[in-house]
Amino acid sequence: MQYDVVIVDSSPTVAGILKSKEVGGVTSLGDEVFVLRLHNEERVEVYHAKSFTFQRHIPVPGLDKYSWGLVACPKNNCLYASDRNNSNIHRVDLSRRPGLIDAVMNWAVARRPLDLSVNSEHNLLVVSDGERTLQIFTTYGTLLRNIQLQADIERPRHAVQLPTGQFLVSHSGSLHRVCLVGADGAVVRSFGGQKGPQLSQMNCPACFAVDREGRVLVADWFNKRLLVIDRSLSSAHEMSLGLCIDGGLQHPHSLWYDQSSRRLYIGEVNGGRVIIIDNLKDFRASQVKA
Repeated sequence: MQYDVVIVDSSPTVAGILKSKEVGGVTSLGDEVFVLRLHNEERVEVYHAKSFTFQRHIPVPGLDKYSWGLVACPKNNCLYASDRNNSNIHRVDLSRRPGLIDAVMNWAVARRPLDLSVNSEHNLLVVSDGERTLQIFTTYGTLLRNIQLQADIERPRHAVQLPTGQFLVSHSGSLHRVCLVGADGAVVRSFGGQKGPQLSQMNCPACFAVDREGRVLVADWFNKRLLVIDRSLSSAHEMSLGLCIDGGLQHPHSLWYDQSSRRLYIGEVNGGRVIIIDNLKDFRASQVKA
């Protein structure tokens, strides 16, 4: 199967932004790709999804420079960004002209929110490592559920809700795992354990994505790799980009998989790049070729 790999970095030729800006989050909606960078306060970058050229900035007043999570909601035509230091969520209404005072709203969440996702009911999922919680909000910030996660999920990073109603949660701390979690916050089963470089281990699993067959693609942050875990959370293989990426992956953190377009976006922390893989039907592949 043929894959296309494109790299979008914030070099001086793209809106004059330095490449050293780490990617805190990446998502897409329609013909636009949205990038949130660390140390790039109060704005989100917008690129064209076909040409990958820089389009504009969206101002997000009050958004802190240490903001990690970013996700788009097609149903509500909005962006959500998590603000770790200020413990709140910023909602950007994409139907309104950027800069209008009512185009952005925010609300408080549990302490130190990280990565975000939207469930099938178009509600927002927020994990907070300061209180080990998973919270579900409506698009305008009404709290629907507050789930206290099991005690050994020490530093939750990202969560998605499955069709079963259960959740997948990535976390680090004493253990580095991806866990299947019930509605009560208890672990049903998990993959991983002590941190390490083996296929049965991870080192700070960050964002992840799930394909139609239930495979879980994890940004294994400090192992600088992408790991594919089977739907039973019992085995894994590495998805290697081989020679496609100059210098290899440099601390991948953010993942966004658009199943409708078969496109995967990978945001790097150290590399400051967004890597786009096209024609990715699912996560079975162990080697992606340009």
